[in-house]
Amino acid sequence: MFLRTLFCLILLFIACPVPAAPPPFEPAALQADAALLQRIYETLHPGLYRYNTPDEMAARFATLRRDLDKPQSLASAYLAFSRFAATVRCGHTYANFYNQSDAVRQALLDAPPRVPFYFRWIDGRMIVTRDFSREAALPPGTEVLAIGGVPAKKILARLMPLARADGHNDAKRIAYLGVQGDDEYEAFDIFLPLVYPKFAQATTYALRVRDASGERRVTVTALTYAQRLAAHKALAPAEGAQPWTLRIGDDGIAVLRMPTWALYESTWDWRAWLRDTFAELVRRDVRALVVDVRGNEGGLDVGQVLIAHLVERELALPGYLHRVRYRRVADEFLPYLSTWDKSFKDWGERVQPVEGGWYQFADNDRNAGNRTIAPIAPRYAGRVFALVGATNSSATFEFADSVKRSGLARLVGQTTGGNRRGINGSGFFFVRLPNTGIELDLPLVGQFPLTPQPDAGIEPDIATQPTPADIASGRDVEMDAVRKALDAASAPR
Repeated sequence: MFLRTLFCLILLFIACPVPAAPPPFEPAALQADAALLQRIYETLHPGLYRYNTPDEMAARFATLRRDLDKPQSLASAYLAFSRFAATVRCGHTYANFYNQSDAVRQALLDAPPRVPFYFRWIDGRMIVTRDFSREAALPPGTEVLAIGGVPAKKILARLMPLARADGHNDAKRIAYLGVQGDDEYEAFDIFLPLVYPKFAQATTYALRVRDASGERRVTVTALTYAQRLAAHKALAPAEGAQPWTLRIGDDGIAVLRMPTWALYESTWDWRAWLRDTFAELVRRDVRALVVDVRGNEGGLDVGQVLIAHLVERELALPGYLHRVRYRRVADEFLPYLSTWDKSFKDWGERVQPVEGGWYQFADNDRNAGNRTIAPIAPRYAGRVFALVGATNSSATFEFADSVKRSGLARLVGQTTGGNRRGINGSGFFFVRLPNTGIELDLPLVGQFPLTPQPDAGIEPDIATQPTPADIASGRDVEMDAVRKALDAASAPR
């Protein structure tokens, strides 16, 4: 009976073999994708030479081709293209997790396990901010010293060349590699198993950690993507709900929490909500307004509307030149480009040629020496603070820059992401490489300051940095700094 059963199992195995891994991509296919990407980026990308000379960029492409000169799995190809994209030093140029095909997403983004905790990097240290482990072994404030025998600091160093950011603003790269539940896909989760394949099938993680009681070792159960996603959704607003909140405390401080401005497909009338919110602030005569954009990378230009509710008269701010590299996309590129606005493929008379092979928008509002923001009623005339950090790198970077330049608000927190030399964005093409199926984002409009600016983010007026002890106790150091500043301003002199 046993032999008969064994024989049947053998026949079943032969008839239904275990699915084989997909064959690797051949060098010719990989080189073709790299060559296509180079032609598209050199022709259309407005920020390719903002932080790299043409010779340096040619060397970056040469390195990509060398990385792809032998057969590659999908994982190693995705890693190579991601590493290349990071060398452009543009925060909007990357193999976007959300724009990949179902095949790429299922293989590389959804399948790998996740560490069972949220964390942020503080002075190069991995500090737990929330524990999801089945073992309840990692209370907030715990420092993770090593994962699977690999020191946390070494992991950070290995992942940094893959992280997207504008210019040499490494604070943004470090923040990008933290895990805070702000997104459905977190860069650390994606890149860790690509760089360290031993983690790709992990069911547990052996950790070396340190907390108030000292150093210890603990093994924790990995999370699946579905489990991590459930944690993210549990903290996020319900679908269709407004993502912003206003809380007015007994101390007379109003906190406007804005975790995202990515409202592209939302039908919510956020402008009307802001109008009602400012009316409430005025009616209740609040002591101070705190605009909390921590963790908010950007989205729509909400900042301009906020500023309009703060100004008494029209405000002039230093403008940016808005330029593109092309007027009409070459036919040879069109099969590989997708977007939400067909007009991006042919700017037509909206742009005019200028020096250096650029095209500049004919719309004076986009190229005036100064941007102007007209007041919108009701106006809030009290003290204003904005809580900022390294994640602020697009529209929220521009908001931080504007309120600091104008003196409308004091920035509290850490240096922002983004870059004072300008950023690339506004419109996008999604470049689908035909052989690997990998997608890379291509921003279309470059913003360039009218006067030379440093390669840096925006410095806060009041700098703060939480410690592991602050995280363990749940202390909000930015809000504490706001209260201290308000108390100092009201103290008798």
